[in-house]
Amino acid sequence: MALYSDKVMDHFRNPRNVGVIEDADGVGEAGNPVCGDIMKIYLKIDDDVISDVKFETFGCGSAIASSSMATELIKGKPVEEAAALTNKAVTEALDGLPIHKLHCSVLAEEAIKLALKDYYDKNGIPYDPEEFKGVVDCASCAENH
Repeated sequence: MALYSDKVMDHFRNPRNVGVIEDADGVGEAGNPVCGDIMKIYLKIDDDVISDVKFETFGCGSAIASSSMATELIKGKPVEEAAALTNKAVTEALDGLPIHKLHCSVLAEEAIKLALKDYYDKNGIPYDPEEFKGVVDCASCAENH
């Protein structure tokens, strides 16, 4: 069996939604200081729906594939549905990741959550802080390591 699924390879070779949204409504950056992967997610939100999403990822093929798939899974979805996206859903949509690469799907989930938190904060939208418990943004990560 191959180390990576066909879907992982496709999203790595042909990533979707790569780029920057200059006037993003929410931006989230998550990173793993151990492996060096960094993901930045940009959201454009219209009428509580993610109308556009872009990403920039510095990392391995699994990190790029996870970013690409995660953006595909939330594009066009209501904010509430995007907030519920889990790393498990990203991994399943990619037909699996090797155990030692599962952290890539976690980073995708965290970057999306941080982008949504940024959107909520910028717009004074109340949220349950428990939704973001344990999610650490890249800036905090760099300060603590």
